[in-house]
Amino acid sequence: MNQPHITNPSRRWHLAGAAALGLMALAAVPAALAQAWPEKPVKVVVGFPPGGAADQIARLVSTPLAAALGQPVVVENRAGANGNIAGDTVAKAPADGYTLLMGSGGMVSVNPHIYPRMPFDPAKDLVPVASAARVLVYLMGKPTLEANNVQDLIKLIKANPGRLVYGSAGNGSSPHLAGEMFKSQAGLFAVHVPYRGAAPALTDLMGNQIDYYFDPGIGLSHARAGRTKLLAVGSMKRSPLFPDVPTLDEAGLKGFDADSVFGFYAPAGTPQAVITKLNTEINKILNSTAVKDRITALGGEALALTPAEFGKRGADDSQRFGAIIKERKITAE
Repeated sequence: MNQPHITNPSRRWHLAGAAALGLMALAAVPAALAQAWPEKPVKVVVGFPPGGAADQIARLVSTPLAAALGQPVVVENRAGANGNIAGDTVAKAPADGYTLLMGSGGMVSVNPHIYPRMPFDPAKDLVPVASAARVLVYLMGKPTLEANNVQDLIKLIKANPGRLVYGSAGNGSSPHLAGEMFKSQAGLFAVHVPYRGAAPALTDLMGNQIDYYFDPGIGLSHARAGRTKLLAVGSMKRSPLFPDVPTLDEAGLKGFDADSVFGFYAPAGTPQAVITKLNTEINKILNSTAVKDRITALGGEALALTPAEFGKRGADDSQRFGAIIKERKITAE
């Protein structure tokens, strides 16, 4: 159908002006949305039990975030399936900025490799909002372990194949992958016992129920007190908290790096203005001395990234961890 020809110049200017005003109004929507949000409490769902690294970091950030947003930020723990239960909850939540996920990074970089089916696609159903911390893992032995360094532990395991037991925060968790990387590079055979989080694994380590495990930082105070034996850091650089403790790379396992990045995600479709505001406020919090020091005390390192940088880190970790998962035939079972 042919469009009518507008011959009245004033009519043309009127239509052009209306169109321009419409475009201006559309452009103003994100800014208005960012100013209006939030108008009610924001919920942060944590995929691990209370007391673990993800839970502690979520609560550490949520208090100043609530002050910055002018609304309560409520932390809710939904543990299980290496973060999948919490991830699925957030992925299916309304994309309005009122439900966020605090994930360990493994949900995006590990779970797709170890679960044959997932109730959601983390790469499509969630979007990165803000990183929070680079979390190191620390090789710790039980109090009565007959080894005082990495080489002694390797010799002990090799002399007793299949008799030593190591724990983890669950199948596919970063402590589990660190344990498998350790066995792979050192050529060891030890039995893996998965727990529902790092805290219960640490409890059994201190009770001499398991022989060793990779701690995500929650057991460092116990190591200082002699309730565990801290043998090495599973990172490419030493921890500033324990400058005399070598890395596994220094101990002979070249290139050993089991670091992971914890951070916040939102349901796909969450308005970009809300994501930008959250990223800005969370990064301000992470750059504060008090929060930096607290994350360092937990054994990690505060890490402020843009959403794009955070997403790229997850993709890179997926490649790195995917290789060891394939080699060791790791599954979620």
